[in-house]
Amino acid sequence: MTGNARYTPQNMRQNMRPITRPITRRKLLQTGLRLLVYAAAGITGFIIIGIIAAILIRGVPNLRPELFALVYTSENASMLPALVNTVIMTALSLVLAVPLGVFAAIYLAEYARRGNPFVRVVRLAVETLSGIPSIVYGLFGMLLFVVNLRWGYSIMAGSFTLAIMILPLVMRTAEEAVLAVPDAYREGSFGLGAGRLRTVFAVVLPPAAPGIFVGIILAAGRIIGESAALIFTAGTVAQIPKNLFSSGRTLAVHMYTLSSEGLYLKQAYASAVVLLALSALINTVSFFLAKKFSRL
Repeated sequence: MTGNARYTPQNMRQNMRPITRPITRRKLLQTGLRLLVYAAAGITGFIIIGIIAAILIRGVPNLRPELFALVYTSENASMLPALVNTVIMTALSLVLAVPLGVFAAIYLAEYARRGNPFVRVVRLAVETLSGIPSIVYGLFGMLLFVVNLRWGYSIMAGSFTLAIMILPLVMRTAEEAVLAVPDAYREGSFGLGAGRLRTVFAVVLPPAAPGIFVGIILAAGRIIGESAALIFTAGTVAQIPKNLFSSGRTLAVHMYTLSSEGLYLKQAYASAVVLLALSALINTVSFFLAKKFSRL
């Protein structure tokens, strides 16, 4: 009797209580964390939708044909020269920064030895440069390109400054994308007799292309929305540049100038709508390009 009493249902339930309580607490904790994640996502989405709605409500009614005049005047406050300057500066900055950043990332991920002190220094420098405020880059660009190289306030000076500013972002995202490619791809390519260079370009880069394009999208978004660094390097002249050494304002600088003057708030909101549409267009094109490269 004494031996059988140990296995009665009551004793079994008593023995299970210490086990079920931690499970119940774990479920409550998981449920609470899940609710926090959903709440954070909902709040973030609500804020983003609110910002976009405010811009569209205040900006769309102010979109008028005179805002797209070829020449800027105090009467029309045209944004077309700023839009052209934005496209030129974004393209030129990406042309300067993307190849350098991607090739540097390939070297760090594929060619540099494990534990190389130079690699650690470069990665530390990249992380440090990523956190520097953009106005510091603007002051650096003004001292180097505007003053010392005597480029003046120009599209070229602004583009080189932006290229230096986005280079750490491009390098870091490209390196993470390359490192995310499984080593089995490399081993299979080496086993078939391919060299390292062919392996990198034919085997590693195609699956890493979506991640690299994510970095390019982020870099383009930062260029489009940048204003502090360009005020010190590209200037605020509201005209289409005659050459790369002419001064010109981007759309973000154009918005800042109009809003700071206090006389063209409606035109500033209209410029914000165009800037938002330009960002959406760049993200959409980059998404389809990344999807296309991922299928190769």
